[in-house]
Amino acid sequence: MADVQVLVVGVGACEGAPPQEVLGLVREAVREAGLPEGAVAELATVDVKGEEPGIVAAAARLGVPLVTYSAAELAEVRVPNPSAWAGAAVGTPSVAEAAALRGGGELLVPKRKSAPVGRPPMVTCAVVGRAAGHDLRHHGDAEVRDDGAELTDLAVNVRSDTPPAWLKQVIAESLDDLAAYPDGRSAREAVAARHGLPPDRVLLTSGAAEAFVLLARALKVRHPVVVHPQFTEPEAALRDAGHEVGRVLLREEDGFRLDPAAVPEEADLVVIGNPTNPTSVLHPAASIVALARPGRILVVDEAFMDAVPGEREALAGRTDVPDLVVLRSLTKTWGLAGLRIGYVLAAPDVIATLAGAQPLWPVSTPALVAARACVGPRALAEAGHAAHRGAADRAYLLAGLGELGGFGVRVAGPAEGPFVLIRVPGAPGVRGRLRAAGFAVRRGDTFPGLGPDWLRLAVRDRATSDRFLAALAATLRD
Repeated sequence: MADVQVLVVGVGACEGAPPQEVLGLVREAVREAGLPEGAVAELATVDVKGEEPGIVAAAARLGVPLVTYSAAELAEVRVPNPSAWAGAAVGTPSVAEAAALRGGGELLVPKRKSAPVGRPPMVTCAVVGRAAGHDLRHHGDAEVRDDGAELTDLAVNVRSDTPPAWLKQVIAESLDDLAAYPDGRSAREAVAARHGLPPDRVLLTSGAAEAFVLLARALKVRHPVVVHPQFTEPEAALRDAGHEVGRVLLREEDGFRLDPAAVPEEADLVVIGNPTNPTSVLHPAASIVALARPGRILVVDEAFMDAVPGEREALAGRTDVPDLVVLRSLTKTWGLAGLRIGYVLAAPDVIATLAGAQPLWPVSTPALVAARACVGPRALAEAGHAAHRGAADRAYLLAGLGELGGFGVRVAGPAEGPFVLIRVPGAPGVRGRLRAAGFAVRRGDTFPGLGPDWLRLAVRDRATSDRFLAALAATLRD
């Protein structure tokens, strides 16, 4: 296909297959695909072959990750060259073709077998071409919908057992006013008062996602940069608006912490999350403020800041940072993802520009009523208690994950948000087996800067964490 930029090579191998036989066949198939060896992005195989020395060595020699899938996952993939023997022995009709095709793309080189002299072949491989890039529009809700499975949701970062009964009642009472057009003035004033700002520094939006679209379409910028790994919707919105987007990739070895010097000087719009989804890193406010420059819009996504006890490192309400834009969401803590309510805090001229790009009545009456209620004294006190409780639940989960270090589980951190990011060998297969055990977790490979071995876990209560940790331990032992 014309837009092929990376290759995924599916590999199957008999036990004890020599590394040179695996590597030789892979290289031969890549040459047949017509792209250089450097275009190989990953090797893929069935999970029972994930520790086969020949395959592991070939991936290491090529410098690419080894992705594994369960036999059940591969059995769902339709392959052009099925083998009854493979189906009976492994549970999938072609390890090589199914593993290569599992993540999508076009089969460029069908299943090939090695041709050693004097003995039967021990290796098969197939090559799939894909367009380079991450699926920026994949979000946690995709992990828990569509297939009818009853799953414990650790994929979506919305606080469980929400919205509370009192908030449901407030929203229900607003339904009597649906005949009138929405009037956002009182909600806007309430949000402004919550942050000690005048109302002309507040814009109410249909969730934080709408704010990203408004920023991308309304602001006249030439060199936008997104700091990754982070929520992918800002970059997706910028690209949809026709912008060429630069990326700054924070590194695991640095704890995914921001180095302001890594952001190019020519960037005239910079987007960063704090605490960052999915790494759960809380950047010091001073580090983020260091990004401010004359002529640069600094966008800080604080969608999860109210889950941080005391909201330390928050920039919401600051007026001393030039061209600062802070985004907040009320959907996470209050369980209002289906209602869509968020807001932007910025200088009056920026607010006016963004408001000019909104349609009429962009936020519904129930959402406006919810916004006013969620920034009131009662709600702020409840959110504060929830933040402390969530921090304790997160510490409990982290302690349990720490006991699984012998299985290769590593936690990014220190985590400060209502979710944690873990790295585990063979994460795609682990994710599939956890799903079979009743748990949905968020894949990490759709976030720029992360690879296939990353998973994001929402923090839940201790009983749920106990069940999850037991399932994860059992999965890793299998």
